[in-house]
Amino acid sequence: MSTLQADLSILWPAFIAGVLVVLSHVPLGQQVLARGIVFIDLAIAQVAGLGVIAAHVAGLGAGGWITQVAAAAAALVGALLLTWTERKRPEAQEALIGVLFVLASTAQILLLANDPHGGEDLKDLLAGQILWVTPRQLVHAAIVTGIFLLAWFRYRERFGRVGFYVLFAIVVTISVQLVGVYLVFTSLIVPAVATYRYPPRRQLSLGYALALASYLVGLVLSAVVDLPSSPVIVWAMALIGLLIHLGGREKPGNARH
Repeated sequence: MSTLQADLSILWPAFIAGVLVVLSHVPLGQQVLARGIVFIDLAIAQVAGLGVIAAHVAGLGAGGWITQVAAAAAALVGALLLTWTERKRPEAQEALIGVLFVLASTAQILLLANDPHGGEDLKDLLAGQILWVTPRQLVHAAIVTGIFLLAWFRYRERFGRVGFYVLFAIVVTISVQLVGVYLVFTSLIVPAVATYRYPPRRQLSLGYALALASYLVGLVLSAVVDLPSSPVIVWAMALIGLLIHLGGREKPGNARH
């Protein structure tokens, strides 16, 4: 009984972190798929991570406001750069997103090259530490998510290109520190790909259901089989997403290209 209670005390905060990520990333993912810029999440997440690592290497501490500012500033610079490239070189935007991802990833390696714990830091950034989220992180994420939901569902028609990229960067900056790069990307893309063959009015609700079920199943399964939570959640979302995708029926004019 005590073991079960201990597991629940860890799993519940992790599930709440997943819920907060899902609330913002499912609608963002649909927009990303429609725009044809699928890998933007990976690129911005890596740029935000670069800000975190730069703050760490500079001795500014981890998890404090200075680190958050560094991560947000890096992500915003990356987002504004992609806004500029989309305007100037739209035909090469996906390739330029890939270049930004590689540059941010290798910059992280270079910054941590002389750090004996650099490999572990990179692993934490990619796979995340969803089981060890703190109440403070959840509060910050909840505030940002609430602002996002209000802005997205009431004012997104007014955003424009710059507004979309800036909002995207702010959301990803928070989520990548909660669950890691892999789960951020999976939460963004898999629900969108799994549901695009369904009628538009059902896509958002199905995407939310898929992502929330995946976090719940993945967390419980990882506790049962004693495997890392983030990879298990990624696989759970991929498999459930495949089942939902195969159940969809493409309608004329419904599919995104």
